[in-house]
Amino acid sequence: MGVRRRGRELALQILYQHEMSGTPLDVIFAAFDDLKDAPAVARDFAVALVRGVTDRRPELDRELEGQADNWRLERMAVVDRNILRLALFELRFDRGTPPAVVIDEAIEIAKRFGSERSGQFINGVLDGLLHRIRPPAEA
Repeated sequence: MGVRRRGRELALQILYQHEMSGTPLDVIFAAFDDLKDAPAVARDFAVALVRGVTDRRPELDRELEGQADNWRLERMAVVDRNILRLALFELRFDRGTPPAVVIDEAIEIAKRFGSERSGQFINGVLDGLLHRIRPPAEA
């Protein structure tokens, strides 16, 4: 597994824990052994993703709700909604990764951590978002 994939997976786990428990991020960062044991590049990427998503969460959530027809965020599985937040953050604000890679990574992480239908759901929502935020020539 690549270090960026590892960073994304760590970020998902941290966001999940934060959302479910309300534990402050700095406490999670300090106590999460997998984060401490990860290569520095993966660890730094995970922390940057988590901080970026949490800093922009209201904005990200508005965009997700606008795209996910008939799916309020509260009705989505916690894993799915956090994968969507992570991927949307990368698509909008971290343009260093090609959009196709961001979406593929999100789908693979959804298959690993989500339900059997999570990958399809994530793909549908992110594909629609990509076409809304980046014209086809850029995507």
